[in-house]
Amino acid sequence: MSQFHGAAASDEPLQLSLLHGFPSTAAAATGPALAARLPVARVRLESSLPHLDRPFDYSVPATLDTAAQPGVRVKVKFNGQELAGYLMDRVAESDAGHPLVPLHKVVSPVPVLVPAVAELAARVAARYAGSVSDVLRVAVPPRMAKLEKDLAPEGVLDPALFADDAAGAGASIPAGLESSGWASYRNGPAFLQHLNAGESPRAVLSALQGFGAGGWPRLIAEAVAAVRLSGRGAVVVVPDYRDLDRVEAALLQILPAGDIARLTADDGQTPRYRSFLRILSGAAGVAVGTRSAAYAPVHHLGLVVCWDDGDDLHIEQRSPYAHSREVLLLRAEQEGAACLLAGHTRSTEAQRLVEAGWARPVEADRSVVRRNVPRVLNTADSYELEHDPLARVARLPGAAWRAAKDGLERGPVLVQVARAGYAPSLACENCREPARCPACSGPLAIAGATGSSAVPQCRWCSTPAAAWRCTTCNGVRLRRGATGALRTAEELGRAFPGKPVITSSGDRVLATVPDSKALVVATVGAEPVAAGGYAAALLLDGDSLLRRENLRAGEDAVRRWFNAAALVRPAGEGGLVVITADDATGVGALLRWDPSGYAQRELSLRQELQLPPSVRVASITGGRTAVGHFSQAVEQQLAAQGIVLRTAGPAPLVLAAAPGQAGTQGKAAGTAEEDVRTLLFIPYGQAAHVTKVLRAVKVAAAAKRTDDPVQLRLDGVDVL
Repeated sequence: MSQFHGAAASDEPLQLSLLHGFPSTAAAATGPALAARLPVARVRLESSLPHLDRPFDYSVPATLDTAAQPGVRVKVKFNGQELAGYLMDRVAESDAGHPLVPLHKVVSPVPVLVPAVAELAARVAARYAGSVSDVLRVAVPPRMAKLEKDLAPEGVLDPALFADDAAGAGASIPAGLESSGWASYRNGPAFLQHLNAGESPRAVLSALQGFGAGGWPRLIAEAVAAVRLSGRGAVVVVPDYRDLDRVEAALLQILPAGDIARLTADDGQTPRYRSFLRILSGAAGVAVGTRSAAYAPVHHLGLVVCWDDGDDLHIEQRSPYAHSREVLLLRAEQEGAACLLAGHTRSTEAQRLVEAGWARPVEADRSVVRRNVPRVLNTADSYELEHDPLARVARLPGAAWRAAKDGLERGPVLVQVARAGYAPSLACENCREPARCPACSGPLAIAGATGSSAVPQCRWCSTPAAAWRCTTCNGVRLRRGATGALRTAEELGRAFPGKPVITSSGDRVLATVPDSKALVVATVGAEPVAAGGYAAALLLDGDSLLRRENLRAGEDAVRRWFNAAALVRPAGEGGLVVITADDATGVGALLRWDPSGYAQRELSLRQELQLPPSVRVASITGGRTAVGHFSQAVEQQLAAQGIVLRTAGPAPLVLAAAPGQAGTQGKAAGTAEEDVRTLLFIPYGQAAHVTKVLRAVKVAAAAKRTDDPVQLRLDGVDVL
C-alpha cells in the first residue's frame, strides 16, 4: 500500500490505521456525489506529529470540484477532529483499498502553495530530517480573509489589482550597468553580465564598505536589476529589519516600486500577506525579506541572494531549524537559478563552496582594498605594549582613548562592546566565583544604570538578591564580572564631557545615527549606520567574544569585527579602527583586511579535525533512556547499510550543580533520566542516507510513544 494513501506503518499503533482518511463502508455509501474527473485529493495535514508527515487521500465532492485545486487550503476530518491542510494534488484513483472520507471544506480557492515551493519544502524537510508541515508553516504566511476577498474574490489573483502598490517612490530598470560598483571587484562585471544574459552564475562576494551610496546594499540591488533585465525574478534574504530597510531603499533607487515585495513578520500579518499575494500573482518580481522570504513564490526565479550568512538570525527558531543559506542553495539547484552569498566576511560554509568549485569568489584587489577600508590598530601588539604596558589589562587603552578623542573632532565614533545592560554578570569580590541566584542558581546581574546602590537580580527568574552570600567562601561583597553597554556609555560620558553619548543595545537598537560628533556605544550586531561613515571605531571586549565555549567563537568574533569596521571611513579620509583583542589569527585577518584568508585557514583546521562544516552533525537531545533507544535504533539501521558514524556522547547537558546550589534544569544530574545529548558526525557522501534513517526512526518513535520525545537537530551551530 502506498505511503501517500494513508496506510499505517507496521510499527504504528493499530488504531491509527482506522484514522487515516478512511471511514466505514456504510458511511462512504451515504456520502456526497464525487467529482466526475480526478475525484481523489491528496492532502498534507498541518500537523507537527512526525508519523503524520505524509499526504493522505480524501475524496472530492462534486460541490467542491471547482474550488478544490492543487495548492489551496482545505479542512478535513481526521480522527473525529477537523484539521487544516493543503491540497497537494488531484488524481484519478486511490490504491488505499478503502472508501475515502470526503473533503470537508475548501478554506480558500486561492492556490497559495505552488508546486515549486511544495517541492522545496520537501527537500528542506529531508535535509534536516524534519516534517514538511513544519517547513510549510514558515513558507506560507497565515491567511488574511479580507485581503483575499478584496484581491481574489473568485480565487484568481489579478496583478492589476495591485496597481496602487506601484505608486510612489521607485525608478525604472536601467538599460545598462556600466558604472556599477561591481567593477571594483574581480569577477564582478562578469557576474553581472552572466545574470543579464539569462545565465545562472554562482558567486561568493566579499564586500568592502558598509555605508554610503557605494555600500553593499547597492551591490545587491545592481545584481537584482541585472537579473530583472533578463526577465527573471529574484529573492533576497537578510538577517534583520535594519538590513531589510537598507536593501529595500537601494532597490527602490533602481527598480519600480511595484516590482518589490517586502516579506517580514515584523511588519504585521496583513502587510506580509499582501506582499505574499503580490508575489504569487506575478505583480512583484523581487522578494526581499528575512528568513521566510527564502520560500517566496517568485515567478521565473533567476537569482537568490543571502546577505551575511554567518549571522545566526538566519536560523529558523522552530523545527526543523533550517538555515536560510541552505534553503536558498537547495532552491537554486532545484530551479536552476543563480546564487549570491555576500558579506563583509566569508563563512566557512561559503569557503567550502568556493574550494569545491561550486561558486566563484568575487573580491577586490589589494590596491582597491587599501583605498576603501580604514586603518586598523591593535593595542595588544608588541609596539603598543612597549609604549603602554598597561594596554593588555586596561579596558580602554591609551591608543583607543586617543583614537576616540581625535575621531570626535571629525565625526561620530563607534564603540563596540560585547554585552548589553549595566553589569551583565557579577562575581564574588573575595574568590571571584560567579554570583548565583539562591532560588534557581541563575546568574546575577545589575540591569539598570544605577551604580553600586542597585540591588542585583537573577537574569533567569528576576528574583532580587539583596542578601546574597557566596556559597564558596561565604563572602557578601560583589564585583562586576563584565561591563555592559550602559556602564560603558556612563564611563565614556565622564571621560569626554560635553560630547553626546548614544547607545544601541538590548531592546533599543538603532538603525542609523546622524553624522554628528558623538560617541555611539553599541553591542555586537547592533551597530547603527552613519551615512557618511564613522570617523573611528573602538572594538572592545574582543577577548570576551573569543572566550565563548563554541566551535565558531573565533569565526563569529571576526565576522562582527569586520561588520563594525566596514562602517568606518577609509584610511585616506582618516578612518581608524582600534581593536583590543589579543588574538593573532583573527586580529591579523582584520589588520590585513583578509576575510577570505581567515575563512580558508579556519576551514582547513575543521577539515583536519573532521568538524563542521567539513562534515554534518546531528544532535539527539532528551532523557538518557530515550536518547539511548533512539541512538541504538539509528545505529542498527545504518549498520544494515554498512554505515558506521563517529559519535560523541551521550553527555549531560549541564554538569552537576555545586554544593548548596539547586540544579538548573529541573532534573538532578546523575539520575537515570537526566537530559543528555549524543552527537553524530556525518560525512557529506553519506548524509542523504543518514538523514533518511534519522527521519524514519523519528517517525517510528513518535508512533510508538514508548519513550519521551527527543529533539533531533541537524547542523546546529550551538551544539559544538
